[in-house]
Amino acid sequence: MTETPVPAPTDRTRVKRFHWLAAYDRPTIDAIIDAALVCQIGYVVDGAPIVTPTCHWRIGDHVYWHGSSASRMLRNQESGVPVCFSVTHLDGVAFSRAAFDHNILYRSVMAFGKTELVEGDDKKTALEAFVTRLAPGLWDYARPPTEQEWKASKVIRMKLDEVSAKVAAGLPDEDAADLALDLWAGHVPVRMVTDAPVPDPNLRPGIAMPDFVRTFGL
Repeated sequence: MTETPVPAPTDRTRVKRFHWLAAYDRPTIDAIIDAALVCQIGYVVDGAPIVTPTCHWRIGDHVYWHGSSASRMLRNQESGVPVCFSVTHLDGVAFSRAAFDHNILYRSVMAFGKTELVEGDDKKTALEAFVTRLAPGLWDYARPPTEQEWKASKVIRMKLDEVSAKVAAGLPDEDAADLALDLWAGHVPVRMVTDAPVPDPNLRPGIAMPDFVRTFGL
């Protein structure tokens, strides 16, 4: 039985260029967001567009990001402003027989919404979720934040109402004439890998590496 495609939530989230690559279902969107460690936030300050890369995390229907209370980006966003949130994974480079058919394999998400300042206990819960998402067990292992550190941090969130994904996983279509050429075609997969942990040179002898570091990225 064929599943009914999920429609675009709004017209501005509808993928128009290569629309067959679009995905509007939340499992696909959430998986792309959760697999990324860095996002880009686009917004306007004093009439000028700015795009800031930052770390993010997702809790349910919201994406979160944080930073210093002195951050110009967060001070601008705490009152509730329109932003564009995006993440992209580079999955490979596709080589075609025709010069104009080379392509990139990728997964991406773009969302539009208004920012919201997160305060009080919700802020503490959100930051604990961020640390735990980075490495499960890290929050309980590390020194708890001081009251001054809590005050010096600001958390912003945006609801995922207007959001779409775009996934390019296949090779470019080539016409019969190009397929007959004696030229190589295919793709080179690209993926992010982690190397062995590197201890802090100031680490005292005898301090064991915690499991969440040893297994990070595995």
